[in-house]
Amino acid sequence: MTEREKLGLMSARAEVWTMGVGLPRLTARLAERAEAAGWDGMLVVDSQNLAGDPYVGLATAAGATERLLLGTGVTNPWTRHPAATACAIASVQGESGGRAVLGIGRGDSSLAYLGLAPASVEAFSSYLTLLQTYLRGDAVAFDDARAWGGDAPPPVDRLGLGAGPGSSRLEWLGFLGDAPKVPVDVAATGPRVIETAARLADRVTFAVGAEPERVAWAIETARRAALVGRVPDAPLSLGAYVNVVVHPDPAVARELASGSLASFARFSVMHGHSTGPVADDERAVLESIHHAYDMTAHTRAGTPQAAAVTADFADHFAVLGPADHCLRRLRELLDLGLDHLMIIGGSIGADRKEVGLASTRFVEEVLPGLR
Repeated sequence: MTEREKLGLMSARAEVWTMGVGLPRLTARLAERAEAAGWDGMLVVDSQNLAGDPYVGLATAAGATERLLLGTGVTNPWTRHPAATACAIASVQGESGGRAVLGIGRGDSSLAYLGLAPASVEAFSSYLTLLQTYLRGDAVAFDDARAWGGDAPPPVDRLGLGAGPGSSRLEWLGFLGDAPKVPVDVAATGPRVIETAARLADRVTFAVGAEPERVAWAIETARRAALVGRVPDAPLSLGAYVNVVVHPDPAVARELASGSLASFARFSVMHGHSTGPVADDERAVLESIHHAYDMTAHTRAGTPQAAAVTADFADHFAVLGPADHCLRRLRELLDLGLDHLMIIGGSIGADRKEVGLASTRFVEEVLPGLR
């Protein structure tokens, strides 16, 4: 029995996703290229000050593709009421013929550009509960619907209607026919979010880097939480966000990955204290990234946070170098029990030609070996 079977994972064949962007007249073209290249799915970021609306982008991508899975990478529990989030992704589910995935985390740049820190784990848990209820087509009590997001308008009772809804639900979901419920995929780094996701979500995608020890820790954390807090026999898909740059020269690969790598490494030290198993030298790098981080240059190369990434840290946290090395590292992660990988390529601001060549190498020399 494989680790995937032991963990009750959803798919025997690993999904491999790429990152896209929600920009008008661009997202659909990116999705077409991703599907033609053989990717299983494409994520679109939800960060309203830095990119266009993800659901509009995903809807256009749905119309331009036939089999490509489409998801948010990731949304947050603050900028939309859970009913609005459920409505948006369910609409993408209908447009795509059942290919949507709702990726969600506690919020990063989307909230930072509103002057806010990530949502608390408690608020995130409450949001997930409401979100899943809406996506199932079930009713949410008005008290729960009104409790989201702080100050709400007065109750509808104030209107003195002759009749009105007694609860909140997506009344139109039946229009989708037999389309399956949209799976909710939580981006998780710390133990409390991993545990919450394992109890409440359909998928958990770890943002802990590519070191087998850290990924194994995350898997075990999710498995323990699922055993005690999840509906028995409910399938759970586990995956990971992985920074990958394929280049024959590891030094060039590190340079191309540095900005996006620093952004993902920061999740492991979001509030100044590292999470999960980490060596002392790695902890020092994480703390340097945290203290240096410039959110106005989020995911970019040539930034203070990118400069804080050492060669040794990069080689452990990410998957960088020749194709055979990258394939071996990624297979090791899948063998731990993952069934999907979200591949993060080169950084914004890095050499565009080299980033493009690295992406081509991944598609031609690594992706086939993950099948």
